[in-house]
Amino acid sequence: MNIKPLADRVLIEPTAAEEVTMGGIIIPDSAKEKPLKGKVLAVGNGTKDDPMVLKEGDQVLYGKYAGTEIEFEGTKYIMMRQSDVLAVICA
Repeated sequence: MNIKPLADRVLIEPTAAEEVTMGGIIIPDSAKEKPLKGKVLAVGNGTKDDPMVLKEGDQVLYGKYAGTEIEFEGTKYIMMRQSDVLAVICA
């Protein structure tokens, strides 16, 4: 990965949106909801007042409108502050 977030920011790869409902109905692209779950790919160094809690590889939940969508080498990512992450999914 050639992107290194600064300060308290994290780079997240969103999980793919559901293509088919449990009932078998195919969801068109225009009706798909923005994913709210993703995998942390890179983290910044944190700040003096807010050390980094997240680490690479964490599965996280985030707010619907959190972060900034970016596209790098044909792949879409979300860059957001650590404080915008709502929870870490424990497996």
